Amino acid sequence: MGLLVMVVGLVLFLGAHVFTAQRGARARLIASMGEGTYKIVYSLVALAGLALIVWGFAHYRADEFQAVWNPPKFLKHLNIALMLPAVILVVAAYVRGRIYRAVKHPMLAGVKLWAFGHLLANGDLGGIVLFGSILAWAVYDSISLKRRADPGAPPIPVGGIGNDLIAVVVGIVAYLALAFAFHPVVLGIPVMGS
Repeated sequence: MGLLVMVVGLVLFLGAHVFTAQRGARARLIASMGEGTYKIVYSLVALAGLALIVWGFAHYRADEFQAVWNPPKFLKHLNIALMLPAVILVVAAYVRGRIYRAVKHPMLAGVKLWAFGHLLANGDLGGIVLFGSILAWAVYDSISLKRRADPGAPPIPVGGIGNDLIAVVVGIVAYLALAFAFHPVVLGIPVMGS
C-alpha cells in the first residue's frame, strides 16, 4: 500500500510541476480561475502530493521494502559527496550570484544531482521509482525551459560573490542538518558512519 500511495503522490506532485511547463494550458487555466486561485490550487495539489510521497515511502520502507540490487558501498559515499554541491545549488537558486549566472537553473541542477546520487545509492524498488521519477522530471523540465517562449516569473535580482558565499555557507549548514538530523531522526536512515 505504501508504494502505491507514494506513486499517487508522485503523480500529483510531479504532475503539478509538469503542468506549469505547459504554458498555454497554464495561461488558460489562470485566465479562467484567476492567478490567486490557481496558485492556491497548485500549492495544495503539490503539498498533497509531497505528503503522500513522504507517507507512502516511509510505509514502503517499513513494510514492503523490495531490494532490486545491492549498491556497492562506494556509491553510498559518492551520494554523500554529491549532496553537498546539490544543496548549495538549491540555495543558489534563491540567493542569486555568480553560481546562478554560471549554472542558469541551479535548482534543477541541484535536484538532478540529488536524485541521481540517491538513485545510485538505493537499489530498492521504491527508491528507484522515487528518485528515477524525480530525475526524469528534472531532465524534462530542463528541456522544456529551453523551449519556452514566455519570460516566466519576474526576475529576481542577481548579486555578486557575496551571495555566492552566503549560498555556500547556508548550503553547508543545510547539508549537515540533512545528514545529521533530518535523515537519521526524521527518516530513520543514518547517513554518516553507515
